[in-house]
Amino acid sequence: MATAETGEIGRTAETSETSGTVETGEAAGAAPVKSAVRTVLLLEHFAARPGLHSLADIQNDLSLPKSSLYMLLRTLVNLGWVETDATGTRYGIGVRALLVGSSYIDGDEVVAAARPTLDRLSDDTTETIHLARMDGTSVVYLATRQSQHYLRPFTRVGRRLPVHSTALGKALLATHTDEEVRRLLPRRLEAVTQHTITDRERLVEELALVREQGYAVDREENTLGLRCFGVAVPYRTPARDAVSCSVPVARLTPGHEQLIKAALFEARDRLSVVTRRM
Repeated sequence: MATAETGEIGRTAETSETSGTVETGEAAGAAPVKSAVRTVLLLEHFAARPGLHSLADIQNDLSLPKSSLYMLLRTLVNLGWVETDATGTRYGIGVRALLVGSSYIDGDEVVAAARPTLDRLSDDTTETIHLARMDGTSVVYLATRQSQHYLRPFTRVGRRLPVHSTALGKALLATHTDEEVRRLLPRRLEAVTQHTITDRERLVEELALVREQGYAVDREENTLGLRCFGVAVPYRTPARDAVSCSVPVARLTPGHEQLIKAALFEARDRLSVVTRRM
């Protein structure tokens, strides 16, 4: 992403490239290093835009001084964090970013503890299973189990999706208060498909139902032809992790839906026990 995310629950963050400071809602604290802020923004920019990009396009997106941006890019190329094409004029994310991302997954206690539960949930439902974590206004996949059927959605660890358009995200949002949700999300939300809820107040109303029934539903709001069911893992309050099951609408019968919901509740209860001290 080109700018630091703002409006996260519990705090705000604003980045100023002219002053080189990051202001947070917390009082006092060491001033950040401008070059470090720019490095993170650059890597997040590449992460959100796969492929190779010209210096002019990157400069236009990030509004950084061209000379300092070029020197930063060359430094990151030399360190392996950024790669170039054969001409050396187009840039993209480097392999060292993959190593760091993998180490996050490998070292996460929740992911490790959840593996047997995710395996069992996959066997019980035969559908695609996700474990994801809330990050600002997105959810990020930490682990997946692919469907046992030939027709299955494309998923990958590290994928980032809007929190408001996914069952995972809605299950997590429901563990926050309505006012916290309003502070986090803008009034108008991105339409990922024609079924996505784009009005914040309508989403807030749905979150009340999520709290009542204990699970959230994505009704083709993120991917056409796909329905997802999600539950939050309540080892923290508010929750930061959730589990979901995705199934093509064409294969979803009332009986299969009930089986999925029951399996998700059972998985949530097991994960609540194994993550209790985390």
